[in-house]
Amino acid sequence: MPWNPEQYHKFQAERSAPFDDLLKLVDLRPRLNVVDLGCGTGELTRRLADLLPQSEVCGLDSSPAMLAQADSVKRAGLTFELGDQATLSGTWDLIVSNAALQWTANHQALIPHLYGRLAPGGQIAAQVPSNYTHISHRLILQTAQEQPFKSILEDYIRSSPVLPIDQYAQIFFDLGAEDIIVFEKVYPHVLENADAVVEWVSGTALVPYFERLGAHRDSFVDALRVKMRAAMPRRPVFYPFRRTFFSARKPRQ
Repeated sequence: MPWNPEQYHKFQAERSAPFDDLLKLVDLRPRLNVVDLGCGTGELTRRLADLLPQSEVCGLDSSPAMLAQADSVKRAGLTFELGDQATLSGTWDLIVSNAALQWTANHQALIPHLYGRLAPGGQIAAQVPSNYTHISHRLILQTAQEQPFKSILEDYIRSSPVLPIDQYAQIFFDLGAEDIIVFEKVYPHVLENADAVVEWVSGTALVPYFERLGAHRDSFVDALRVKMRAAMPRRPVFYPFRRTFFSARKPRQ
């Protein structure tokens, strides 16, 4: 997908806040082999690496544009690679992902695959947006199913693969994992108005639609903006954003 780092970083503070909660789940130890899935522009991966002395940390992302910016934060022990998180290979002491796994389908298969890449005693810790029932996301689906966008998109709509929290817990239990932690948290963001909500989703949820809309992108955004203003007329807008966190450890053999 054609990620735009500048658009994504318009709400950098709000998007970075859950990373602090994710770090609280991580067993910070030295000399680890670590991968950060969906590392983006690398600033948060650098923060993680700085907390893991004598570790080898690799940031993995599928966006060349994001990785071009990540190059500026590289250092000894911190590298970045182009790749697909769904086909992660290698063996890792720590697999971390902050707001990226939602871009891979079928978490019933993805989570066991990632867990299988852990070394004995290794940990996986991740955070994914679970805000797909919010009116902002429902209006995206509604707009995509209206003409002329339905035809332009060739009936494409994107459904979130994020599972209910109890299903993540069950998956890890069935895998024999230890120290299973799964919870959902709401982040109470306050945005200027409904247009700011459209700006927010333009950096994330709308990206796969923009890829398919081409020259019709602005028309789609205009139509969505009208709906969003009607649905959220207050100024400022309270934008509660739900996120799912999970962590589990593979037993030592």
